[in-house]
Amino acid sequence: MRSLERHDMFTRKRSTRLIAATTALVAALGLSACGGADADSSSTTLSLVGFAVPKAGNNAAQKEFAKTDDGKGVVWKESYGASGDQSRAVAGGLKADYVHFSVTPDVTRLVDAGLVEDTWDDGENKGIVTDSVVVLVVREGNPKNIQTWDDLVKSGVSIVTPNPGSSGAARWNILAGWQQAAADGGDAAGTEYLTKFFKNVAALPGSGRDATAAFQAGTGDVLISYENEAILARQQGEKFDYVVPDETLLIENPGAVLKDADPKAEAFLEYVLSDEGQKQYVSKGFRPLNDTVEVGKVEGANDPENPFPTPAKLFTIDGDLGGWAA
Repeated sequence: MRSLERHDMFTRKRSTRLIAATTALVAALGLSACGGADADSSSTTLSLVGFAVPKAGNNAAQKEFAKTDDGKGVVWKESYGASGDQSRAVAGGLKADYVHFSVTPDVTRLVDAGLVEDTWDDGENKGIVTDSVVVLVVREGNPKNIQTWDDLVKSGVSIVTPNPGSSGAARWNILAGWQQAAADGGDAAGTEYLTKFFKNVAALPGSGRDATAAFQAGTGDVLISYENEAILARQQGEKFDYVVPDETLLIENPGAVLKDADPKAEAFLEYVLSDEGQKQYVSKGFRPLNDTVEVGKVEGANDPENPFPTPAKLFTIDGDLGGWAA
């Protein structure tokens, strides 16, 4: 935020109050602006509305996009929060050129509202812009030796997972727990597992990012989370461990351009899907969408040289759970 000119003592005090009030408002709304250039007559402002977890990846992609011909002069206005809440906000009138949500139904809501073309997921990637997997984040040294989904429902284990009423991350977590039990024992086994699981839940924060913050603050023995969220937190100095279960769920996050968006939003989506764009997300812990992306070393991963191990069973929404409609 630009500093206001300070001509005298009165102006300084007034400016300080104004800056503090405005900063608080921006924080409350989850809004921010970023980009390589200040907004002026030669710039283009794009509004990105997304769920909280991929902010670091989006910002890395935005920085590199700005170096391309299409990205020159683009200034970003951003809003981040829980995926379901963000989707409902856009449907209710929040300005967006590009959306990046946790789950496909949050984009479908905008299709139903007439804001996104119903062909948004016709491409090879089916509308998906980032991939990850569900992991178990544990305290440093894994003092309770949590390795499997069965370990989560043992007596004395305290779980943190986001609230499924607002968070897309929560839905991935719950479906992962359900499917690993139902794969062998059917729906009844899935229900039985989740009943035990929720008896051990200590906190249901509003978003995946809020859940990470609660765990960092000391709540719970294990956090159910995105793999990329665990890797990013460790890149930022957090001292916890994470386990990729042998049976887990592939997380597929959608992105879409709105009907009335500036054409540069479509150019950004194309950049995000390119190998160069995917590299920016990989650097922040996301799995690449295809094998042609150069992964390299990813700091914060359990094995930075082999950051994305393949689970023995990697379930998918479409292949194992019948799709989001089901």
